[in-house]
This record gives sequence, C-alpha cells and structure tokens, in this order.
Amino acid sequence: MRKTDLSEATCPVARSLGEVGDWWSLLIVRDALSGVSRFSDFQRSLGCARNILSARLSKLVEVGILVTEPASDGSLYHQYRLTEKGKALRVALVALRQWGEAHLFDEGEERLQLVDTKDGKAVAQLEMRAHDGRTLTVDEVEIQTTSGGA
Repeated sequence: MRKTDLSEATCPVARSLGEVGDWWSLLIVRDALSGVSRFSDFQRSLGCARNILSARLSKLVEVGILVTEPASDGSLYHQYRLTEKGKALRVALVALRQWGEAHLFDEGEERLQLVDTKDGKAVAQLEMRAHDGRTLTVDEVEIQTTSGGA
C-alpha cells in the first residue's frame, strides 16, 4: 500500500504526519531522545524487523530529523543523532505521553514517568497558551487560514 503524499497539505498536522506519522518513526525519535544512537540498540529496544528499522531510519535522515555520523567509539559503524528539527519533536512526544497516561492506563498501573532531572519531580501537564500567556481550553481555539508566519 502506497502512502499519500501530504507534503503540500495546508494542515500542519497532516504535513507532520507525512514525515513522522508512523509509529515506528515516533518510537525511534523517542529512543534517540533517550540517547539511543546505534542501529543494533534501536533494534533491541524496539524489537522490529531490520528492514523496517532500516527504512524508517533512512526516512528520518532523508527528512532531516536524524543525521548519520561515524560511531563515537571509532569503529567502522555509524550512529544516528537527532538534528534540532528532531529534538523539537520532544514536545509533541511529551503531549502524546501525557495523553496516554491520562487515557490509556488504569489507576495504579505501572508506567514510565517523565521527570525533571533537577529535582526528580514529574513534568507538569502541557497546556495551550494564548499569546499573552492565558491558558486556553479546546473550545477557545479555532483553525484559520493564514499565509506565512504563525
């Protein structure tokens, strides 16, 4: 099955999903944000087939989310490193994580938690904010067409 090209969509969500929308890609970015950089380590963490992992890593390099570089241990292998574009996905992954924590786990069920390295406390819930800092609810926003800028 061939994917639809969303690179010209007017919706930023659609364009984003066109680049990183498949779940293997998002899990690769999640692992890269946690310091995973070698193919074998991604494969061990994710448990996916080599061909799938190779295709997803290649796509993430192609769209500028990852870059390859010589392995830091001096071996003949290479490793993957997140670009600034890739690192910027952290906030989107935190939003998905927090949504999953709120809606996909039972009370008291064991889960991984995202914590502040400074004090070990859980990261606060993400919120939509207005330009002046007010917290916005879903009912207080709408989508409008614009050209350039945000």
